[in-house]
Amino acid sequence: MLHIRPMTPADFDRFWPTFQAVVTARETYAYDPALNLEQARQLWLELPLQTWVVEDAGELLGSYYLKANAAGPGSHVSNCGYMVSPAARGRGVARMMCEHSQRVARNEGFLAMQFNSVVSSNEVAVALWQKLGFETVGRLPGAYRHAQLGLVDCLVMYKWLGETAAPEQPRLIGRKNIEAVVSRKRGR
Repeated sequence: MLHIRPMTPADFDRFWPTFQAVVTARETYAYDPALNLEQARQLWLELPLQTWVVEDAGELLGSYYLKANAAGPGSHVSNCGYMVSPAARGRGVARMMCEHSQRVARNEGFLAMQFNSVVSSNEVAVALWQKLGFETVGRLPGAYRHAQLGLVDCLVMYKWLGETAAPEQPRLIGRKNIEAVVSRKRGR
């Protein structure tokens, strides 16, 4: 039975083979494949607000981190990264982690979740995030150097987590839209 719990420092040593496999495949993450264990531990476990693992009968199947996407005025938007062991794919681990991360993010006071760089060729992940309510709000042409496919686009995906509706704003921000928003705020 799948079980999710906070990651411990000792867990990262067990997670390291999954981290290495995912990063060195150069299909989904833009981390440097030359990262060593300590650098990876800092990125995945020490810098984020929280890091969680999914286990089944003591076997570590995947992990995710949760952090603020930005500081200051953008700190109400969370960001997560998810990795699933290649041997555990297709077992619902990513879905479980994403659903759990949204609950944790809400409990931490985040109002939204943003994925900054979803590799567009990762069709399974894109479809799952869409099923879980994420919208593609941006496309970064040729932003990822895929090991087999060469340059592929990355998607920015976003989901509002607040209990009230997201603030209504123009979808595309350009000079005219900014002027319209400023005018509305000033009561013109």
